[in-house]
Amino acid sequence: MVGNAYGPEVRTIEVPVFQNDSFRRGIEYQLTEAVQKEIQTRTPYRLAKGPGADTRLTGRIVDIRKDVLGETQFDDPRELQLSLFIHVTWEDLRTGQLLASQEVPIQPQAIPLVGQAEFAPEVGQSLATATQDATERLARQIVNMLETPW
Repeated sequence: MVGNAYGPEVRTIEVPVFQNDSFRRGIEYQLTEAVQKEIQTRTPYRLAKGPGADTRLTGRIVDIRKDVLGETQFDDPRELQLSLFIHVTWEDLRTGQLLASQEVPIQPQAIPLVGQAEFAPEVGQSLATATQDATERLARQIVNMLETPW
């Protein structure tokens, strides 16, 4: 793509802490921070709070799953997969319009996204490293959603 991938009509974006409907606490803060850092790093948008923001990006973690992909001969998990399922909405606070990416069809209220990461405890990986990897991948997907054309 030639030129700026982000629309000039939006200058500020509010990203409140994502809601968390899952049983794992604290991941909503980790994901929100990853999204905010990704916005600051990759976009021309400035983070703002409340009525000073042009747009608001909200998210809700719907589910987090940890699945076993492979086991040892003693039925110990050898490789696992962490999956985060979220809904994200991006709205223009000036007009009330819901903004969306062409890549993902928008439902009336939300865009479903999934972030996944695999980890193998035998080689020193953990749920914490998988969570970090999955939230960073998901943050990149979310910020990709902010690119034009809408």
